[in-house]
Amino acid sequence: METHCLIREIIEGKKKRTIKLLQRLVQEDSVRENESKAQAIIIEKCRKLGLELDIWEINENDVKHHPFYRCDRKNFKGNPNVVGVLKGTGGGKSLLLNGHIDVVPEGDRKDWLHDPYSGVIEDGKLYGRGATDMKGGSVALLLAIDVIKELGIPLKGDVIFQSVIEEESGGTGTLAALVRGYKADAAIIPEPTNMKIFPKQQGSMWFRLKVKGKSAHGGTRYEGVNAIDKAYKVVQVLHTLEKKRNDKVDDPLYSTIPIPLPVNVGRIESGKWPSSVPDTAVIEGRIGVGPWETLQDVEQEFLTEMSRMEMVDAWFKEHPVEVEWFGGRWQPGNLPSDHELVKSLSAQAKVVMGANPIIEASPWGTDGGILSQGGDIPVVVFGPGTTQVAHDANEYIELERIYQTAEILSLFMIDWCNR
Repeated sequence: METHCLIREIIEGKKKRTIKLLQRLVQEDSVRENESKAQAIIIEKCRKLGLELDIWEINENDVKHHPFYRCDRKNFKGNPNVVGVLKGTGGGKSLLLNGHIDVVPEGDRKDWLHDPYSGVIEDGKLYGRGATDMKGGSVALLLAIDVIKELGIPLKGDVIFQSVIEEESGGTGTLAALVRGYKADAAIIPEPTNMKIFPKQQGSMWFRLKVKGKSAHGGTRYEGVNAIDKAYKVVQVLHTLEKKRNDKVDDPLYSTIPIPLPVNVGRIESGKWPSSVPDTAVIEGRIGVGPWETLQDVEQEFLTEMSRMEMVDAWFKEHPVEVEWFGGRWQPGNLPSDHELVKSLSAQAKVVMGANPIIEASPWGTDGGILSQGGDIPVVVFGPGTTQVAHDANEYIELERIYQTAEILSLFMIDWCNR
């Protein structure tokens, strides 16, 4: 109890500096290929904490051989990965704390009440792109390490802090760190979970479907075959596939999630002229992969469904849907709920929050699958952000949740790293 009280006192004394750090990070628009200035702030903080730093620019040749590598970005120059290590005294369990610095674009600025990179604070919430996904989580990690340093309690196991790029585009930053040799006995990723603990994470894949039609003049459209009409039938089949896959989900950790394994149509493009029948339609989307599934099995199920389109419409017999897999692929994660990592983190969360934390499965992909499947590292996703506002306009994070997360992680590190 004495240690816990000290942790709270230390965090109380660091709140203003913590807010300032988060504001500085949010004020840097670290979208893809523009991560350098935000990473410089992270590097500065890691140096102040006395961490052993490793800063490097990703070389595609180092990762392109890996089966998990899926990235259309060829130039990483000037936008480094950052790793800071708090060395333990030896003999304890190591811990990897993985955060990503990249953020998604802000979208239409007219939808924001404040500038998306303002970092403005109102009613205990800090607003801005990346506040919840996941700069607030990374700041919580750094605050927890700061607390451990000030406590002066030696840890036996190493603590490895990571600030990686490219998470939003498929995880190349985390993959590069894994290939570089960074592994641990456990990993925590502070994505926005609303303080819930996610031992299981959904994976996902992006698909592109090319649907053929036959062009004709709009005035005699009956002489053509409208690719948009055919694409509509493909979308209906995708809805059917989604329902069929989700009807089989019986994992209790998904019981509160309306659609555990979504098949999302995110973009449709067709036609070049209003008075012409379009001869091609392109559908792009995302299919979720369950923690118990492999990407290869889901890919085959998807391809089989598309090959049966002729049963819906004879047109597809001579003009089959062309399927292309593109963009990032997020590996699923499947850690048992009774794993010692989950038990230890849950116990510390209960101490801080006063109640048992909710254990659920992640409805979206993270870098956790790369670590668990690629590095055989037990992974839990747990963070202070608000899931509902991630990627949305007026994204925010509750500052009090950052402090609570740091408090939980400080207690957890003392327990885990001294085992």
